[in-house]
Order: sequence, then C-alpha cells, then structure tokens
Amino acid sequence: MAGVLQRTPTTPARAGVAPRRPPRRRAHVAVFVAPFFVAFALFFLAPIGYAIHQSFFRLTSSGLGLTEPVLEFAGLGNYVTALTDGAFLASIGRVLLFSLIEVPTMVACALALALLLDSARARFRAFFRVSFFLPYGVPGVIASLLWGFLYVPQTSPLIDVLAAAGLPHDFLGPDTILLSIANISTWQFAGYNMLVLIAGLQAIPQELYEAARVDGASETRIAWHVKIPLVRAPLILITVFTLIGTLQLFVEPLILKPLTTAVNSDYTPNLAAYNQAFGQANIHLASAEATLIAVMAFVISFGFLRLVNRKGNRAW
Repeated sequence: MAGVLQRTPTTPARAGVAPRRPPRRRAHVAVFVAPFFVAFALFFLAPIGYAIHQSFFRLTSSGLGLTEPVLEFAGLGNYVTALTDGAFLASIGRVLLFSLIEVPTMVACALALALLLDSARARFRAFFRVSFFLPYGVPGVIASLLWGFLYVPQTSPLIDVLAAAGLPHDFLGPDTILLSIANISTWQFAGYNMLVLIAGLQAIPQELYEAARVDGASETRIAWHVKIPLVRAPLILITVFTLIGTLQLFVEPLILKPLTTAVNSDYTPNLAAYNQAFGQANIHLASAEATLIAVMAFVISFGFLRLVNRKGNRAW
C-alpha cells in the first residue's frame, strides 16, 4: 500500500551467538574502561610484578666489600634462604597462632555486638553503634601507642588496679604479648565488623521475626535459628578480612617493640621483610619474603572460602 512505511525485515540472531556491537559503541566502551585498566596495571599489577622480579636477584660483593656490589640473577635462592631461616619460619608460626586466637575472638565479639544492637529490647542504638565504631577511626599507630601506655607498668593505671586486687599481670611478657596485640586488634576492628553484620541483619525480612514470635520463639532462639543462619555471608566476609589482617600483622608489634624484649625484628613475617628491606638493605630477600607472605595469605583465605562453600552451600 502506498504511503505506508514498510519495515525492513530483521535477521533473527542465531542461538548462542552474541550480537555484535557497532564499532563506534565499542570505542566508547573502551574510552570509559581504559582509565580503570591503566590505573589497575600501574598501581596494582606493576608493584607486584616488580617485587617478584626483584626477588630473583641478589647483590654480591667481592673481596673485602670495598668494590661496588654486583647485581646477579639468583633464581630461587632468596626463596630458599627465606624458607630455611629459622626466625622467618618462627614468625610464620607466630602469625598462624595469632590467627587461631584473633579470628574467633573478633567474629564472636562483632556478632555479639551486632545481635545486641539489633535486639528488639536494645536502647540508644545510635549512640552505642557510634561508640563501638569509633575505635576504627583511630589510626593503628595511635591505637598501639594508647594501649602500649596501658601495658607499661610505669604508666598503666590498669596494672595498678589489677595489682591492688591481687591480680598482678605482665601484659608485655613473652607469654602474654600475643594476647595483648590481639586485644588491640579486637578493640580497633570489632566495631567495623559489627556494622557489616548489622547491615546483613537489617536486610532480613521482618516477617520472619514476626512469624517466629507468633510461634512463641524467644529473642535468643530467634537470634540462634533465624538471624545467625541468615547472616552467614557477612560472617564469612568478616572472617576472611580478619584472617588476611592477622597474616599481615605489622603495626602493633612494631609500635610495642621498644616497650618489651618479647618482640624482636623478626616477630612477624611482615616485620622480618621490613627489617630486611630497611634494616639490612637487602630488598631482594625482602621481596622474596613479601611474595611468600602474599602467597600464604592467598592460599589460606581461598582455602577457607573453598571449605565454607563446599557441597553446593555457596555463600561467596
């Protein structure tokens, strides 16, 4: 019929074949995503690659060391040196023990605070939420200094109170320093992890709580049988974050080191790498130790995720 526009028949897309984008649209997409990939390559991949590259070299001096050191390829020599160093291996064992102490403590404290603030009987929620979160805003160095003063017998009112109660305590002794560091980490990060869990709790439909109360469930049973199972994903998230954080333990022992002889330059793997890089001027061995720390954190954190996601019960 004249005057009626005829539609051009379109070719149906073949099954399983994605439609091709016009060249102009692909160029626009490349312009928008290019800054991300450039920044990712420069500030994430390049430092990692440079550290790994440096770990395969070493400086050697000849004679009495009066000549310029020569940079030579060492292969896996720095890794062998690190893995046969008793002090470095002891530091790895120390942070693994610290993880066994800190991770359950942190998760239990954060979950308890979140459940208390999410309880129907909770009062002054905003005040306590801000109060528990405030330590997260304190830099790690300042937090370690604050608690360091409370651990030193000459300046600590806490030790005086415990001594007056007949409970003398040495917070900086060889047997207690790890617990003292765990206390600093828990104080600083429990509030942050609590907020993550509260966000998960607030996403639970209120109808589930009302149905449980109609069935006669107490607040304790609601928390155990409804809330905790439904915040499994946030619980796994804070567990992984805490696990990685404990393996990267650095600031607290570095600040407490001048206050006690229980902390040395190789107390944690990160301190050992820092000491090699800036104390011994051996950046190549430090790079190998840093790479080993990263691999250890990667294997343990992803091993944990694989463990909790087994049998199709996937949370992440």
